Amino acid sequence: MALPNPAPRDGQRLAQEGHRAASQSSRGVIGTWLNRPLWGQAVSRRTALLTLVGIGVAGAIAACGSAVTQSDTEAGVASGTATAAGETVELTLVSYAVTQAAYEEIIPQFVEQWQAETGQTVVINQSYGGSGSQTRAVLDGLEADVVALALALDTQKLEEGGLIEPGWEEEAPNDAIVHKSVAVLVMRDGNPKNIQGWEDLARPDVSVVTANPKTSGGARWNFMALWGQLTQTGVDEAIALDYVTKVYQSVPVLPRNAREATDVFYQRGQGDVLINYENEVLLAALNGEVQPYIIPDVNISIDNPIAVVDANVDKHGTREVAEAFVEFLFTPEAQRAFARVGFRPVDPGVSEEFADQYPDIETLFTVDDLGGWDAVQSKFFADGAEFDKIQAKIGQ
Repeated sequence: MALPNPAPRDGQRLAQEGHRAASQSSRGVIGTWLNRPLWGQAVSRRTALLTLVGIGVAGAIAACGSAVTQSDTEAGVASGTATAAGETVELTLVSYAVTQAAYEEIIPQFVEQWQAETGQTVVINQSYGGSGSQTRAVLDGLEADVVALALALDTQKLEEGGLIEPGWEEEAPNDAIVHKSVAVLVMRDGNPKNIQGWEDLARPDVSVVTANPKTSGGARWNFMALWGQLTQTGVDEAIALDYVTKVYQSVPVLPRNAREATDVFYQRGQGDVLINYENEVLLAALNGEVQPYIIPDVNISIDNPIAVVDANVDKHGTREVAEAFVEFLFTPEAQRAFARVGFRPVDPGVSEEFADQYPDIETLFTVDDLGGWDAVQSKFFADGAEFDKIQAKIGQ
């Protein structure tokens, strides 16, 4: 089902509205969102077109930008503590921007089911924005009951901050990974540079757009995809380092986050290829905005976690309903909602239903294959680690 495009705004109004406080509830979206360019028509690794078959969502999708809700500015929504039938319970869900479309479909389903089972009314306040920004907001006082962040490293920061108990990965199915994606290469119309895969990104005539992995969690997926597509196929790390260095030599600017990287590619017209995520291009295609993209045959599994924020649910008295909401996200109904807006489902049955929309990856590796988040952070992204060394070499 085609989705309506957001109402256009001029640049001045965008600047004024970019940080306006807004609030959202389980009954609908009433926040203010930044417009963004959208895209998404796929060309497979073997040059066949991937068709977007049967993808649709119920309701309109606001464009995914750096939205700040009223909860963010007021350091948290006061959550209810009611537990008796017939009373109201409030939860606050803090997530990253592109999940909004799915949650706007999922939340009413959960609210209806919970009321039928318990007699309680659940109101789920929602906050969406960049994963790193959302993580900082929770650490700074946004009282999330449930966090759905882009990468486990962000969730681990909340654990290190004392808000989530160790072992959160074991508290939900599938090691708390609620949906997945993979990396894609988005090209200009007509693919004038004839980009066919990862190897072309190191060509001296190809300009690459990606965010700075020192400041962007999403950009760390990009870096690991570049690195792992070689090391996970038997290539020596020295060769991988040379390749990744050549790619970043072709990056004209390192935006702070994926949002800015997209603006650099589309609004400023820089670069021949944008490293992005399958879920973003599929979601964009629903809005009628298409660009050619490639799904490389060797790819990283972009695993997105869900977690209950222990300190806050205990404070609010909302643990029971928060845990039930997390469990609901793994049901076929919720998994279908994720799949309809571009995320690869983790439920095997739902994966079969959407097999035509999500082609198999010949070689799919994970963060664990690269040593896990702690090792990845230490080796690549800590001060003085490999990425800093690459930047220093490029700057010589």
